[in-house]
Amino acid sequence: MNEYKLQGLSCGNCAREMEEEINKLENGEGSRILYNSSKLVLSDGVDMKSVEKILTADGAAIVKNQHDDHAHGHAHDHSHGHGDNMRMKILLGLSVIIFGSAIYVDTQTTSLLPVFMYLTAAATSGYPTFIKGAKNLLKLKFNIDTLMTIALVGAFSIGEWKEGTLVAILFGVNELLEGMGMEKARKSMEELLKVAPKEAVLISGGKERIVPIGSLDIGDLVLVKSGEKIPSDGVVESGKSSVNEAAITGEAMPVEKEMGEIVYGGSINNEGVLKVRISKAYQDSSLAKILHLVEEAQETKTPTEQFINKFAGYYTPLIMAISGLVMLVPPLLFNGDWGSWFYQGLAVLIVGCPCALILSSPIAIVSGIARNAKNGILVKGGVFLEQLGKIDTIAFDKTGTLTKGHPYVEKMFVYKKEEFFEVAGSIEKSSSHPIARAVIEKLATEDVSYREPEEINTVSGQGVTAVLDGKTYRVGNEKSIGFPPAEEVSQHIAELKAGGYTLVIVSSESEVLGIFGVTDEIREESRAIIGELYAAGIKNAVMLTGDHDKTAEKVAKQVGLTDYYSSLLPNEKVEKVKELTAKGKTAMVGDGINDAPALATADLGIAMGKGTDSAIETADIVLMQDHLGKLPSAISIAKRVNKIIKLNISLALGLKLIALLLTIPGLLTLWIAILSDMGATILVTLISLTVMIGEKKKKTA
Repeated sequence: MNEYKLQGLSCGNCAREMEEEINKLENGEGSRILYNSSKLVLSDGVDMKSVEKILTADGAAIVKNQHDDHAHGHAHDHSHGHGDNMRMKILLGLSVIIFGSAIYVDTQTTSLLPVFMYLTAAATSGYPTFIKGAKNLLKLKFNIDTLMTIALVGAFSIGEWKEGTLVAILFGVNELLEGMGMEKARKSMEELLKVAPKEAVLISGGKERIVPIGSLDIGDLVLVKSGEKIPSDGVVESGKSSVNEAAITGEAMPVEKEMGEIVYGGSINNEGVLKVRISKAYQDSSLAKILHLVEEAQETKTPTEQFINKFAGYYTPLIMAISGLVMLVPPLLFNGDWGSWFYQGLAVLIVGCPCALILSSPIAIVSGIARNAKNGILVKGGVFLEQLGKIDTIAFDKTGTLTKGHPYVEKMFVYKKEEFFEVAGSIEKSSSHPIARAVIEKLATEDVSYREPEEINTVSGQGVTAVLDGKTYRVGNEKSIGFPPAEEVSQHIAELKAGGYTLVIVSSESEVLGIFGVTDEIREESRAIIGELYAAGIKNAVMLTGDHDKTAEKVAKQVGLTDYYSSLLPNEKVEKVKELTAKGKTAMVGDGINDAPALATADLGIAMGKGTDSAIETADIVLMQDHLGKLPSAISIAKRVNKIIKLNISLALGLKLIALLLTIPGLLTLWIAILSDMGATILVTLISLTVMIGEKKKKTA
């Protein structure tokens, strides 16, 4: 497949028709015109002359001298949309001046001069439409250009000079607005893509030189000065600074970075100088993957869009049939006036334009995807954005999602303080187990001196046995105690178990020295976010966890979940997700690694993972932060986009239906017909763009 940037692509319906024609060419199957991003994807072996002929017939063209945007191969051309719009504005301005002059001259003379002026005004604003329409008519291809050409020729043939010219001008304005609306949405997406760094300062052989980021290899050392972008994912080798990771996570707050810490390509170094060892080639970096997926996301067709495109194929022929009936039935059956009903039929033809209908979805979808991406929420396609707006149940994994995934000691019962701390620290200090780390972190606040165990053994299902100064000690769960504990100890064990704690019991051969109650720290924001999700229209928020019941119950109560399911194995999580999806639209939220099967089973998989490859690859939606803070806003944006699309479809069809109903009393005029389409296009475009306007208002608030 080969990709080309297009110019002059301002009509969604025309793009659909051109794509169908290219697919009919030899080797053309599978070629696509990506209207949202103004691109052409061609199959290998297609005759380029034939493709260019199809594009030219509809006023589109391949941008010449395309250049690759360093390293990631996105072809950009920012001037063509502006140039096309400016030319169109100048022609429309001239046309309006000539039209106004023609109306004045018409009141002053009975000569043919006003007619000539009307025709000049119509040709100035509408000549591209007439040329395309005439070519289509010869091929018996009926689209909006053909319909407009027939309507205008018909209007002029019955002496409706003024009205025909007004229709030509209004149609030109309509085309301009349609192109500008989509261009606005595309620009918001292009602004997003500009965050990609272009160059890097490579340190090689003790010298610094500027290189394109595409030439960087894994292991290269780069210098990042204050205010510069980090060229690709890597590890800080020297230096200390705060870094703005908004391009990756959508978070405005800077993150402190020092030696040994991971940094992401596209992040901005705020102050100081960092030397970064590159760990990924740019095209494999988190930012490159995000930008690639966001670009791809624009072009996935939602079920609604697929239905609209299919419907548009039947809509125009249906309107043409109605137009024929309007022209013929009243004069033949009801003695109507041929001239007036011919005029009504021409007006009906104009109502046959499905442009506003086809435009009802893409601008809103692109705006929604771009706005979410700016917030650090990666939606992999319009279809997933639409799904997100329909979700009523969210299932959460516990560890690392609702909790920090970082065990810590919350409670302690101490019976022999000095011996308890010394034994626990001496045995756990060399372990990399998360619970052992939690114990060592707790002991760091105490004045403890550790000893080196003479012998240490792991006992499966119990814990660790060790010998210190000839005495045997045990650190582990309840089963590790080799004797009946004292009554006080038994009470404390029961209390901790009832509270959902994981127990770390430290004992000698004859007595319990102390107990650590370890738990996974609940994220401070979890409860507030669950509340926001309910406010955003989510009916059920449930937790799926492999932890035992008491721990699950404790977390569920603290964060305000409607339900929880505990002691689940990975395959049981999948079964539980299937049960939930059978009852309603369900999203599964996890870390994208161990929850992959459940994420894939749900109607929508949402991963959180600050740029981790597995998170980006597994889920339909990725929260690029390491928390759930942006999830409620993502759902609100998705619901808003869905509402806007429904409203747009209603407006596009509603205004046309009103225009058609005006034919019954014979009140439909050419200018009312074009205004119904133009009004729908303007409303659909402006309403769709409010998704992005909302973002700007929020920023300035």
